[in-house]
Amino acid sequence: MTDKKTILKVDDLSVNFQVRGRTLKAIHHVSMDLYEGETLAIVGESGSGKSVLTRTFTGMLESNGYIPNGTIDYDGQHLEKLKKDKDWEGIRGKEIATIFQEPMTSLDPIKTIGSQIAEVIIKHQGKSKKEAKAEAISLMERTGIPNAADRYSDYPFEYSGGMRQRIVIAIALACHPKILICDEPTTALDVTIQAQILDLIKELAQEFHFTTIFITHDLGVVAAIADRIAVMYSGRIIEYGTCDEIFYDPRHPYTWSLLSSLPQLATKGGELFSIPGTPPSLYHDIVGDAFAPRDPYAMKVDFKADPPMFKVTDTHYAKTWLLDPRAPKTEKPALIQNLHERMVEQHEAVKTADIVGGERK
Repeated sequence: MTDKKTILKVDDLSVNFQVRGRTLKAIHHVSMDLYEGETLAIVGESGSGKSVLTRTFTGMLESNGYIPNGTIDYDGQHLEKLKKDKDWEGIRGKEIATIFQEPMTSLDPIKTIGSQIAEVIIKHQGKSKKEAKAEAISLMERTGIPNAADRYSDYPFEYSGGMRQRIVIAIALACHPKILICDEPTTALDVTIQAQILDLIKELAQEFHFTTIFITHDLGVVAAIADRIAVMYSGRIIEYGTCDEIFYDPRHPYTWSLLSSLPQLATKGGELFSIPGTPPSLYHDIVGDAFAPRDPYAMKVDFKADPPMFKVTDTHYAKTWLLDPRAPKTEKPALIQNLHERMVEQHEAVKTADIVGGERK
């Protein structure tokens, strides 16, 4: 339970695509709430439906995609009913903005950096060119662009990947959105720049008071920024809870596998855990638990019946038959037991290595 305001409510949402005469069921009866001011991380392997789900919030499904059932309630407005780009003008960017994985796909290569930010300010805030330029420079400074006034007239190719991602963040903030969707914004960046971008998004969320949805395939990325985590598999949310609940008291075998795959748990000379098998085809109806064929803990019932979402706590739910009172008691894998202590030890080891490395320079 929470006393926070629900800013976005998804209820029983499904998304299908028509592909060469066949129906691909990308999202399957998903329900979720987004609370004002929080950072919700949506985590899962590639193809799990993370990006497709959030594209329904901005009307950015491909032309062959459609919503056969379910609702998306944003502050009292039903987004699933909006069909045309004109209908989305008051929502897309202005209310709900998106930062994508590759900033060069979001930036116009033949327009200057500053002009692309200023255009958004003029369109969404109605300011003059002079006012827009001043605010654009301010946003560039706030997102960590050095010598922003001098670099206002630069082109995207003159910026590094990390700098371009900062500009995309500045453009999104120029719209003054209430919700910022970050679709794997750090995947293409090196670890150091990745950490800087994550810290920046966290700082800006507090400063500009927006709600964040953070999409990633890597649970380790969201450990420091997420308030809650929703784990997706084959177009379904199979577990959700607070960050601590998902990391330290996970209940779904798929979540166990994602945690076991954390690079932080790798030992020197040892192999990193990988999840065996592949996700099921979304062209076919799935009987039972979608994860069952890859699940070493699967029972007979997992291949026959889709499990309900079982309640663990008021904030923690998991879609697995292991939580049925009739199921045998099953412990999570040894690799992720005492996970908190192991991650703290690994973090301290990295800090020590950085200090020693710094002294050697």
